[in-house]
Amino acid sequence: MLKGKDYTWQQSNLSIVGTDLERNVKKASAETEQAWQGAGKDVGQQIWRIEKFKVVPWNQDNYGSFYSGDSYIILNTYREGEELKHNLHFWIGRHSTSDEYATAAYKAVELDTFLNDKPIQYREVHGNESELFKGYFREMQIWSGGIDSGFRHVEPKTYQTRLMHFEGTRKNIVVKEIDLLKSNVSTNDVYILDQGLTIYLWSGSNSNKDKRLKASQFVTQLKTQRGKAQSEFLDEAHTPQTHPFWQALPEGEPKQVFESDSKTFVPVLLRLSDASGGLEMTKIAEGQRFERSRLDSNDVFILDDGTQIFVWIGREASSGESSKAIEYGHNYAKETKHPFVPILRIVEGQHVGSFESRFS
Repeated sequence: MLKGKDYTWQQSNLSIVGTDLERNVKKASAETEQAWQGAGKDVGQQIWRIEKFKVVPWNQDNYGSFYSGDSYIILNTYREGEELKHNLHFWIGRHSTSDEYATAAYKAVELDTFLNDKPIQYREVHGNESELFKGYFREMQIWSGGIDSGFRHVEPKTYQTRLMHFEGTRKNIVVKEIDLLKSNVSTNDVYILDQGLTIYLWSGSNSNKDKRLKASQFVTQLKTQRGKAQSEFLDEAHTPQTHPFWQALPEGEPKQVFESDSKTFVPVLLRLSDASGGLEMTKIAEGQRFERSRLDSNDVFILDDGTQIFVWIGREASSGESSKAIEYGHNYAKETKHPFVPILRIVEGQHVGSFESRFS
């Protein structure tokens, strides 16, 4: 696994966003960014990776595969009637640096400008992706490493053991490389212990056939690539603790990840306004649903429902309010100790069902 501080990107305050410099260069930069030429012209996904402050197209063969040390920009274009619409995501790997995150955030805003502010913007964090984002891919794969550490090439004699976790539903199976720990193995899921020349597929007693099928296909793919690799299929009930699968996994506690208890969380609605002469954010309501009249076209509103944060920008919001909206949403997430949830930026007039469902 890549060593280093987890989620170093969260220290960024996105201070560049909303400055005079950012506003002055954004449009010109968007029009000259080679990566954006052709972006959003056809239905489907387009993905770019941030490589040393540059936006580089991601190979289509790798769509659905991400590296925990990197940040990416993902544009999904779809047709609604005769009009092309867009969802614009930037994805932050667990070990992505603050520079990479800030670049991805800035470049996502730039792409939004290039597309005339039509996209709905989403911030996605490794391990806490929105259902919409995961739904783009029949299978998501998240690997250790990234642009700085280089890709892991398969050389069985020197291969570093990795543990892969298969989770999700039939429509959205997510494959993640996880820490080599016994405590990371659950009876509900399927795992592959990949040692290069030896591959073990372990199925938990409560795992479903979709996960088992996907893992089996993955093993077949690995063996095709390596030729001499051997595999063994294991099930929880008949795998003793003395088996090499378990012996390769040390004891230890898994790293904690953010999990929101959406059943007990009380949604909060906040207003961001500069009517007093300076930007101020105030809580105006709590509850499962809010009156639509709470939203004012002259201001920005932040709605936190515990699983995602919506940043709604009124049509008549000042440039100061709208340019700082995402930064305030980002800082609010950090301050409330759930910095990893998806953040959505919605401009008044755009429709997002999960946001609209909070209003009566």
